[in-house]
Amino acid sequence: MPSLHNNIVCITGASAGIGLACAESFAANGARLVLCARRIDLLDAHAERLREQYRVTIHTLRLDIRDRDSVMTALASLPGEWNDIDILVNNAGLARGLSKLHEGDLDDWDEMIDTNIKGLLYVSRAIIPGMVRRQKGHIVNIGSIAGHDPYPCGAVYNGTKFAVDGISKALRMDLVDTPLRVSSVDPGLVETDFSLIRFRGDAERAAKIYAEIESLTAVDVADAVLYCVTRPAHVSINNIVLTPTAQASSLIKHLRKT
Repeated sequence: MPSLHNNIVCITGASAGIGLACAESFAANGARLVLCARRIDLLDAHAERLREQYRVTIHTLRLDIRDRDSVMTALASLPGEWNDIDILVNNAGLARGLSKLHEGDLDDWDEMIDTNIKGLLYVSRAIIPGMVRRQKGHIVNIGSIAGHDPYPCGAVYNGTKFAVDGISKALRMDLVDTPLRVSSVDPGLVETDFSLIRFRGDAERAAKIYAEIESLTAVDVADAVLYCVTRPAHVSINNIVLTPTAQASSLIKHLRKT
């Protein structure tokens, strides 16, 4: 397995869930981390723990990826020793609500589109040119099974994740004449705070999503990300779709009897 020691890894949405699990995985493998999130106090606390546990260097960045100017300014002004990002994990994303399209909340739509599509594009546009100049880099986009297999009452979220799939495929074409690699990791049901955010803090409703099935964990997804970026240079893992064993598609799940 190629060493990640001293590679600089930038992870968005790193304060919780899959992003935090990726940070832990890369730290355990000796990488240097640029961790980005809106909740800077939480992010700093996690970063301090990772520094102490793994003896790695970490730079934290308060970043709302929906804000184009902020993204461009913040990533362009990284301290010199953090400029040469080797691996980008476009993880930040969210769902809001669960309703039929003709009954949807337009503000929820904007938040999902601005985060899941435009935010991913802004961060990619800020970081990938440096990778191309250095002829070295790996981009990992965190998508979803919803980007392959839509489900009812999630049209806009589904659409944003179909967009991530399309962007990943097209970016791979744009970079085919370089050594850069592009992977997408698309999980099914993962037990994180995803549903709590979707339902705006309704813990009882969120808990029901995971109550009758053994879901993936954030660590499972981070393992898939690590696999993608540790293949030999001539090998590109284009896409990994991972689900719980009890999930066959977005809609087909085997629920435990209660």
